[in-house]
Amino acid sequence: MDQLTGFQRDLLYVIAGKDRPSGQQILDDINGYIDQPVTHGRLYPNLDTLVDKELVEKGQLDRRTNYYALTPKGKRELQHRQEWVGQYVDVVGSH
Repeated sequence: MDQLTGFQRDLLYVIAGKDRPSGQQILDDINGYIDQPVTHGRLYPNLDTLVDKELVEKGQLDRRTNYYALTPKGKRELQHRQEWVGQYVDVVGSH
C-alpha cells in the first residue's frame, strides 16, 4: 500500500464504496472529488496497476463494460491503511 500513489489509494476507496463499479462510474466519482478532471488516459493505467498488484480484480459486466472490485488482499490493505491513519488523525474528535 505504501508503494501506491495517492490517486491509486483514492481509487481503492471509491471501488470499496461501490458494488462492482464500472470504470466510468469510478471516473464519475473520482471527478466529483478531484479538482482537475481525470481522463480515461489517467484512470485506466492506474486501475491496471491496482489489478497487477492484486488489490483489485477486473471482470466483465458485458462485452463493452468491465467492473472492478477489491480483492481480499485489497480489503486487508485498505483496512490496514485505515487503522494506521486512525492512529494519527481523529477527524471527528474534539481537538
